Amino acid sequence: MFVMSSPRKAESLVFGNPSIIHNPERIHHKKVQLALISVSSKNASLISSGRSSIDLVKRRKLESLHSDERTGRIRLVNLLDKIKAIPFKDTSKILSIMEKEADTLTLSDFNGLLMALVTANEPDLALALYSNVASSGLALAPNCWTFSIMIRCCCKKNDLDEAQRVLHHMMENGYSPNVITFTVLINSLCKRGKLENAFEVFEVMGRIGCKPTVQTYNCLLKGLCYVGRVEQAHEMLMNMKKESIRPDIYSYTAVMDGFCKVGRADEAMELLNQALEMGLAPNVVTFNTLFTGYNKEGRPHQGFRVLKLMKEKNCMPDSISYSTLLSGLLKWGKIRAALGVYKKMVGIGFEVDGRMMSTLLRGICMKSWKEKDLIEDAYQLFEKMTSGVSVIDQSTYGFVIRTLCMGKKMEEALAHLQEMIRTGNVPRTITFNNVIQTLCMEGKIREALIVLVIMYENGKIPSRTSYDILVKEFNQRGQLLGARNVYGAALKHGVVPHRVPLR
Repeated sequence: MFVMSSPRKAESLVFGNPSIIHNPERIHHKKVQLALISVSSKNASLISSGRSSIDLVKRRKLESLHSDERTGRIRLVNLLDKIKAIPFKDTSKILSIMEKEADTLTLSDFNGLLMALVTANEPDLALALYSNVASSGLALAPNCWTFSIMIRCCCKKNDLDEAQRVLHHMMENGYSPNVITFTVLINSLCKRGKLENAFEVFEVMGRIGCKPTVQTYNCLLKGLCYVGRVEQAHEMLMNMKKESIRPDIYSYTAVMDGFCKVGRADEAMELLNQALEMGLAPNVVTFNTLFTGYNKEGRPHQGFRVLKLMKEKNCMPDSISYSTLLSGLLKWGKIRAALGVYKKMVGIGFEVDGRMMSTLLRGICMKSWKEKDLIEDAYQLFEKMTSGVSVIDQSTYGFVIRTLCMGKKMEEALAHLQEMIRTGNVPRTITFNNVIQTLCMEGKIREALIVLVIMYENGKIPSRTSYDILVKEFNQRGQLLGARNVYGAALKHGVVPHRVPLR
């Protein structure tokens, strides 16, 4: 909730800092209240700094002005609270409140009130208030700032046709929108993929002599890339210099993202090199774009090159950087490299998504069946998941149990088999078979029979493979009665094993 005496200052509050217009954030009402405190602090600071250079009379005038501004802010805060407390459709009460305040409410106050409603994410209420006051007898004729706020309201409501009508009405009434007003509308149009409309507004800027800023161009660049017109975006980026507009890192990042989305990550890297030659400092979003691009092309290992460049440019990778790299390595089956990135993330203190941990665990398990040195890594990752809040699905559990079997860790394998059953997550038949086979290989045929019984008890009909393993083991031991018993049990359940008891 801001009350400013100057339209220029007011416009800066309507549209925010131009340097971040490409990435607007929702500002809640509490932040508006904090902004009021910030304004008060600045005035207090001005008074304080004047003690050494301003005489006593001037200081008292400043103090008086500060007190008046604070009183005005409190009055507007109270007025805003009254308006927000009224049911939205009861606009007559809103107008009644405004009429009571008519004697002291200036146009600047009214604009500040509208902007406070917009900032508090109440665009509908702001539009209703404007409509009621405009149709009443209150002497508050809208000015350039008022129209700008209305355009912002329409953009927030995604009513872009109405926003354009307000812009045209504004110009027909002799008001010249400034570059921030144009840029807000262009940004909203580009976000919705309405590129033709955005360029129409851009052309209007040129006709009235309003020079676009780099933020205006950035909105268009992102919009072009959003609809896949990457070549046009690249051409615009190259032409910005001819228009005496120096591209910033956001300009380059927008086009890099466009190239990456269409599988042209190497060209995105070339743009990054151009940006570096210009002396621009890439941020973490710039680099993360490249991670995504290389992943899309099936070249996740290029992410290590990006990681190295980030460190060289003193740009610290964030959790998204590592997660994107890890995700790409997992997607394309680069398990050992993925394990290294995972360990790096854990060492730094970054959280790893549970879904990616499961994917990594399954990948390590499968690879460990041939590369035995990975068995311990698989077990450690599994232990970390079970001790945390990660949910382990039936498939992942099965991979782990098989890996434990291959690592001759039968006590752990049996314990986890029982834990799955206890939690109602009955293992698949293939998991039971892995346990039975490993127990037989270790000469623990009695335990293997117990596992077969557990299958029966939990509604799992053993497969032909389950019986074959046991019949083969009994035959090799010369325990023909045991082989016949297992074979008979199979026939009883409608399964005919390939292996038969020796005669």
